[in-house]
Amino acid sequence: MEVRKRDGSTEIFMPEKVVVSAVRSGAPYETAKEIASSLSKRSERAIESKEIRSYVLSELRSRDAEKAADAWESYERTKI
Repeated sequence: MEVRKRDGSTEIFMPEKVVVSAVRSGAPYETAKEIASSLSKRSERAIESKEIRSYVLSELRSRDAEKAADAWESYERTKI
């Protein structure tokens, strides 16, 4: 699967990036791995990076990792 980034470039989806970002935000490692794995199983050929962020945030919140989701969002606000 390809990821279309905000700047218009594309790159191959790397589940490890999701895991690292989620863990750095405070999510448990196993939770981060499960979320990245579920993204890997999607059938789309391409996905927008903002869709990945939205999916990860939703999954973190549904898995009782609210603080990690908040930390991820806070970091994202400083990048935009």
